[in-house]
Amino acid sequence: MAKIGIIGSRGRMGHALATAIEEAGHSMAGGVDKGDDLAALIASSDVLVDFSSPHALEANLAACIASKKPIVIGTTGLEERHHWLIDDAAQDIAVLQTGNTSLGVTMLAALVREAAAHLGTDWDIEIVEMHHRMKVDAPSGTALLLGEAAASGRHIDLADNSERGRDGLTGARKEGAIGFASLRGGTVAGDHSVILAGNEESITLTHRAENRAIFARGAVKAALWLKDQKPGRYTMPEVLGL
Repeated sequence: MAKIGIIGSRGRMGHALATAIEEAGHSMAGGVDKGDDLAALIASSDVLVDFSSPHALEANLAACIASKKPIVIGTTGLEERHHWLIDDAAQDIAVLQTGNTSLGVTMLAALVREAAAHLGTDWDIEIVEMHHRMKVDAPSGTALLLGEAAASGRHIDLADNSERGRDGLTGARKEGAIGFASLRGGTVAGDHSVILAGNEESITLTHRAENRAIFARGAVKAALWLKDQKPGRYTMPEVLGL
């Protein structure tokens, strides 16, 4: 039985994780939020799952490194410097960072990468996502994950080939660009569609999250897999053997 600690335990994902850990037959080592004793939680855990905030990531990684404990990072809204921190931490501990812990989204990303690799740049790629009204970052971490999958399939850099927030006279669409559209409203847990639009035909690949429990179950599966890995930076496709 694995002991899984939750960073960000009082949030909606924290509650979903507690349920998922119990359903999987493992033990919740405890949970912390801002101001709680992180070192004590890490000491009592085999592996940590972090759904807190980007601002807390540096301290969370430092504490895990000090105790040589692996960590799954599901926090979204990360910036480039956060990825540098993760790369550095991966020299000492096992770290799995992802914009989405859903197993279905992980498979969707693999399909997007495959499609982008085999269809030419005359097929336009648009990523449309919708989330609940309280979500603060856009595009979502999942949308960016799917964009990275498409860019990887085409062997291009997403940062140099993305179009976001179109408004007014934007001009014609750049060939090979990956477009993003973000919708917010209601209580939507997360809907993502990747549209590949060619000449007189199109393909739409879609994933709909009906309950955030799917993210919790995927995070638990990732944590159980990660706790036995050597130091390094890992991804959700590796959990599924993709």
